[in-house]
Amino acid sequence: MYEQKDDINISKMLELSLGLWEQYKDSWTPREPEFGRDYILYMVEEIGEAIAIIKKKGEDDIMQNAHVREHFVEELCDVFMYLADVLNSFGISAEEFSKIYMKKMNYNMTRWKSAKEKAN
Repeated sequence: MYEQKDDINISKMLELSLGLWEQYKDSWTPREPEFGRDYILYMVEEIGEAIAIIKKKGEDDIMQNAHVREHFVEELCDVFMYLADVLNSFGISAEEFSKIYMKKMNYNMTRWKSAKEKAN
């Protein structure tokens, strides 16, 4: 079993994903780019399951009902697990992902500011 951490970083998520795949590699598809799109489809399915909880239970239950909240977070974990599978399938390292994530975040921090300034 894996030890619970307070915060799981991208490197650890990729490591866990590969560890799970290693355990079942004889019956699972290879970790190769041509199978990456399958993991994206599975990820979208899990997003749909999270959306279904929001639709069926509502935001208040997610915030106040421990059972509903745990189920919702579990579905979000499934999304992240499939994201790790996608990254591993395409050979995207934690460092590459983090670098481009931060580049995009920095862009996003200024992109709407410019639109707001233009409106004024």
